[in-house]
Amino acid sequence: MDLVNWLDVAVLLSLWQRIEGMRAAKEWTYAGAAGQSEWPVLFPECGGFSQSPINVDTSKTQYDPSLPELRPLGYEQYGHEPFRVSNNGHTVEIPLPSWMGLGGLPWQFSAVQLHLHWGNGVGVSTGSEHSIDDQSASAELHVVHYNSELYSNISEAKIQENGLAVLAVLIETGEETNQAYANILNYLGHIRHAGQSVLIPAFDVRTLLPRDLSHYFRYSGSLTTPPCHQTVLWTIFVEKVKISHSQLLKLETVLYSSRPGSANPKPLQDNYRTTQPLNNRTVLSSFIPGEISAIVVGCLCGCVGLAVTVHFIIKTIRTKYTARDMALRTTSDPGKNEEATPQSNP
Repeated sequence: MDLVNWLDVAVLLSLWQRIEGMRAAKEWTYAGAAGQSEWPVLFPECGGFSQSPINVDTSKTQYDPSLPELRPLGYEQYGHEPFRVSNNGHTVEIPLPSWMGLGGLPWQFSAVQLHLHWGNGVGVSTGSEHSIDDQSASAELHVVHYNSELYSNISEAKIQENGLAVLAVLIETGEETNQAYANILNYLGHIRHAGQSVLIPAFDVRTLLPRDLSHYFRYSGSLTTPPCHQTVLWTIFVEKVKISHSQLLKLETVLYSSRPGSANPKPLQDNYRTTQPLNNRTVLSSFIPGEISAIVVGCLCGCVGLAVTVHFIIKTIRTKYTARDMALRTTSDPGKNEEATPQSNP
């Protein structure tokens, strides 16, 4: 084989390796050979200095009085068109209409989609991506928006500075069924395997968020999945949302990351990225540090004080009526009083 042929083979081999590398780079998992520890190799931006998620150390956050309460726009105006919920092999995802948006940010943002992250059914408080003071939650909801004021679509926005805004809702377990989340979780049985989707009745997306949208943390970070573009303005709400234990168990055990007919179906679990270094970033808070704790403590003290006061009043009333009853019995039953008085012998 002459030199020209060898060069042709070398070029073809290099091209094939590049194609295979590009194909492999599109495939990633949370664990294993293409797991998150390998993401910085497969996707260089995943090794950047402004990665997400993070742990929020509340003692180091900076109060910013200019941060307003967030305003969901059109979240409740879902109309009659159904939503499509799908299992994409990494999470449960629902595309959202672009006329839904978000106010209270520096630019106008339009909705793109929402999805969830969760654990494996072993640790009740393990499954969220973000944590607050090293405390994780059971799961986490992300509502993704793109900057429609500066960019024409999500594809353009996701690779540009301040291109995306994501709302993060930490989810914990409680005793009662959360009807808002039931709108999604009740249909997981229809999308057990990757690639499956189902139409579901549309619902008010606002009901998935906490009641209080004025207390939150804000920082600049990245997508929490490859390619980890560092273009996200994150909002993490302080107030958590509760779903029932059975709802969490359904989320953690019903789905598979493998496609239908797979010889070895893989459960879709632990689809959360570990927290990343904060580096030199500043986490802003929309409230004065300690405000939440002061409110909670104040409420507790108030409840304790009220309970003590009520107890004292009841005790006073009870003592008063006991004394009155004794006096009435003594007055109304003189014979019994005489019988109780010793009689002297004649």
